[in-house]
Amino acid sequence: MAGPGAMLGARRTGGADAVEAVVGFEDEVWRVRRAPGAPGAPGAPGDTGTTRGGAERAGEEEPGAASGAGAEFGEIRIDDADFPWLSGRFEAGPAYGDVRDLFARELALAERDDAGHWEEWEAVYGEIERRVRLVSPDGPVAGFLLHIRGDRAWFRWSEEPLGGGREAGPEG
Repeated sequence: MAGPGAMLGARRTGGADAVEAVVGFEDEVWRVRRAPGAPGAPGAPGDTGTTRGGAERAGEEEPGAASGAGAEFGEIRIDDADFPWLSGRFEAGPAYGDVRDLFARELALAERDDAGHWEEWEAVYGEIERRVRLVSPDGPVAGFLLHIRGDRAWFRWSEEPLGGGREAGPEG
């Protein structure tokens, strides 16, 4: 069993077992970024090893580039916490078009109520996990379940990678 610091949506606040549940998240800005190795990231299949200007890549993206590792898909400004879910206003970034349809498909599948759709949802969400990194104000989180609809996003997160048994969560 994971320790209290690994709880979804929990934050360490002091001693080894001290945990502050959802308090203190309001107005935090979480970033939704391109994961290393995802399509469009340096070193990913199809990467030419150069930026748009033709300069060699040295593990860093060109300033202002809309593609590459760490490219901004968007930001979430937290305005509500319903443990273990955090939610907030989503502002799309320059690279969001690369994953917009993927998030729409994920949410449509999560809202369906017919037999067999969860296997398809798992495959779609697996692609989100491969392509997206959720970054807290303290740095990248190891596991997350993120939904985006229009200008709203809601998610739960963990200091440890999430396994099976994810639940789609409340509607936004």
